Amino acid sequence: MILNNLSLCYQNKLILAPMVRVGTLPMRLLALDYGADIVYCEDLLRTSSQGYADVFWLMLDQELIDLKMLQCKRVVNEVLSTVDFVAPDDRVVFRTCEKEQNRVVFQMGTSDAERALAVARLVENDVAGIDVNMGCPKEYSTKGGMGAALLSDPDKIEKILSTLVRGTCRPVTCKIRILPSLEDTLSLVKRIEKTGIAAIAVHGRKREERPQHPVSCEIIKAIAETLSIPVIANGGSHDHIQQHLDIENFRQATAASSVMVARAAMWNPSIFLKDGLRPLEEVMQKYIRYAVQYDNHYTNTKYCLCQMLREQLESPQGKLLHAAQSSQEICEAFGLGTFYEETTRELNARRTELLARTPEEVGEPAEDTSGVIKLAVKFDRRQYSPQITPKMCLLEWCRREKLSQPVYETVQRPLDRLFCSTVTVAEQKYQSTLWDKSKKLAEQTAAIVCLRSQGLPEGRLGEESPSLHKRKRETPDQDPGGPKAQESALPGELCKKPFVVLQSDKESPLEGW
Repeated sequence: MILNNLSLCYQNKLILAPMVRVGTLPMRLLALDYGADIVYCEDLLRTSSQGYADVFWLMLDQELIDLKMLQCKRVVNEVLSTVDFVAPDDRVVFRTCEKEQNRVVFQMGTSDAERALAVARLVENDVAGIDVNMGCPKEYSTKGGMGAALLSDPDKIEKILSTLVRGTCRPVTCKIRILPSLEDTLSLVKRIEKTGIAAIAVHGRKREERPQHPVSCEIIKAIAETLSIPVIANGGSHDHIQQHLDIENFRQATAASSVMVARAAMWNPSIFLKDGLRPLEEVMQKYIRYAVQYDNHYTNTKYCLCQMLREQLESPQGKLLHAAQSSQEICEAFGLGTFYEETTRELNARRTELLARTPEEVGEPAEDTSGVIKLAVKFDRRQYSPQITPKMCLLEWCRREKLSQPVYETVQRPLDRLFCSTVTVAEQKYQSTLWDKSKKLAEQTAAIVCLRSQGLPEGRLGEESPSLHKRKRETPDQDPGGPKAQESALPGELCKKPFVVLQSDKESPLEGW
């Protein structure tokens, strides 16, 4: 998307801060519309962009976020016109689009220089800058040596930032908190400046302090007067920033080059607008439109709207929002039901059109499917014995017939991320014409096609089945990204073909089920 552009400037800028569960694509685009110059993605130390309905997002091995990001595949989403970084469990960890490409900064959580560089290289062609989170004080961040834990390890900070500066084509920044003493704080920021970073964001509170504690404008000012690189002041929402003019007042109080706004922007993103705050109803409707257009998970949309409503959550509209259990219901609560229906219809039509394209239309060679036996079948585990699966039946039949073990080759369609598997038995290929939601289901379906073509038992309830060795039954809909299901995609691997080949190998005697 971007071509080696190092020109992102951090002087005299209004910046949307990285905020967990808030800084997803709809909020970033809204902030840009209202006058923000730079937007940081949500804090990827702590969350991912789907699955917000569960509290478990706070505890999902957060110290491994750089590893989690490295497991992602870069997928061009032609339906939404976005670039998605998709985890093995099919969750979209980071989504971006052309509209923000020159102004979005990717913030990561890491405690390892090489992993940080690998993540930066994975995303650098789709973002304008790279930032390292060194300020998050939460235990689920610091226990992995990340976030504010890095503040007590200047050597590691220096190594991470120096590695990133040398190894990526994007400007590198970091976001820190102040240390217990001014002397220690100034000593740290001087070391950080020497790494060659483009700017430093400073949250003017100590690691143990929270928003109710006053922000230390004097310490941010001392940092700004000490360093030659731009200093971005952060932490003023609670005491200082209530309207747009307050942003400049906070900048002057801290002598900073730029101001990064968090909570005040979360409450009303039009805080960036020079003409003053827009009515909240207007802001929320605009946010909802972006959320629907970019397929934002409804629980994340709901969360952000609740932050905007704040004390109005008990109003009639607040109660409707609280009761909403889908994007459609959220739209209806805000008088956007027709917009939702029209947008959904357009997206579905675009998806159908793209799925109907032939390989020639997408510039790819057509796959030779001659000789492949196909049936329109699916695997419904409710129709099968808990102890027997079609893959088990097929493997056992091959053994009795002294044939080579079945070979499964599974592909994933990037457009809708569905799976299709082809099984080869005795040099004959078998495949279902229907696509499945997981790799495991697709393989079971391919086995069914082979068994039915041969008139063989497939393990259905009430069906006389061959004697099978007793083995632990596979969970057919097991997460395809599990450690035994498939290897992680290589960092930065681009889905250039209409299908992504996941695996092509012989089945182990111990994994034939």
